[in-house]
Amino acid sequence: MIRAGIVGASGYTGAELMRILWGHPEMEVTVATANRYRGWRIGALYPSLDGFYPGLFEAYDPGVIDSECDVVFLGLPHGESMKALPEIVSMEKRVVDLSADLRLDDPGEYQKWYGEEHACPELSGRAVYGLTEIHREAVAAAGLVANPGCYPTGALLGLIPAAEAGYIKGTVVVDAKSGISGAGRKATPATHFSQVSENVAPYAVSGHRHLPEISAGLAKVTGETVAIVFTPHLVPMSRGILCTMYVPLGRNTGAGEIRDFYQEFYRGERFIQVLDEGVYPQTKAVRGSNNCQVSLEVPGDGSTLILMSAIDNLVKGASGQAVQNMNLMCGLPEWMGLESPGLSP
Repeated sequence: MIRAGIVGASGYTGAELMRILWGHPEMEVTVATANRYRGWRIGALYPSLDGFYPGLFEAYDPGVIDSECDVVFLGLPHGESMKALPEIVSMEKRVVDLSADLRLDDPGEYQKWYGEEHACPELSGRAVYGLTEIHREAVAAAGLVANPGCYPTGALLGLIPAAEAGYIKGTVVVDAKSGISGAGRKATPATHFSQVSENVAPYAVSGHRHLPEISAGLAKVTGETVAIVFTPHLVPMSRGILCTMYVPLGRNTGAGEIRDFYQEFYRGERFIQVLDEGVYPQTKAVRGSNNCQVSLEVPGDGSTLILMSAIDNLVKGASGQAVQNMNLMCGLPEWMGLESPGLSP
């Protein structure tokens, strides 16, 4: 059995990791750290885990991580993860970082978008970007993986086949809507129930920190910079992301031809479902699963491709993808512990 440590286990991604790993046949959680909640019973903070994890959250102790874990998931917030990373990486464990701290190769770009100097720039270009279906071979050979952000996962899984095929001929518009859990456990005025309920609101319109990650993800495929307009919205649901993407086509191309390309591109992928004509993704259909649903249309004069994708931001957009990556890193089938349908209806 592979012993897994979760550093920063009290957040939503940490709790989701514990939920997923409980049913994993080859991994078990041996250490769950949460400095703020050290000494708390896990089931007291997350009643859904009561009876499954009878232990307590521990304070972070590198000696315990080194002696009791074979692999490590970092569920710390951005800015905190990079402070712990050098020490954990030096232990020569396989590590998946769920924060944003290693997603951008350029430490200068990180400082620009996250507002602080990078604490371990030597690791920035070393981590493999863990969009599993796209970088599978690199992930399998990696010791350190940067788990993608939730918005970039949904957007890139929708856009990358179009980029690969050369369909994109202009500025791409990404209109994305996320549930409230994407903001994390820490409450803010914008995430208070009375503010979110019965409301839909755009935010970070002048520049969201996931924008450079989406741009970099496309550039790795095309070798060129793709112009992107990205507008996120907060919607009154607990989890899920729906991306609607508008792609200018260089020539009139039928939806059937593009759909055939997408189906071939994702053929054999267990977690990507290219939907039939006239069937569109829904967040409820992927809720609780590691699946991504993708659909497309070419309406009107045929000059614009509309792509749609749906994921659960806490699973495929975070903890599920982290387990998928770790499975590959450990030489296990990447689907292990993750094959479950969504919770719809």
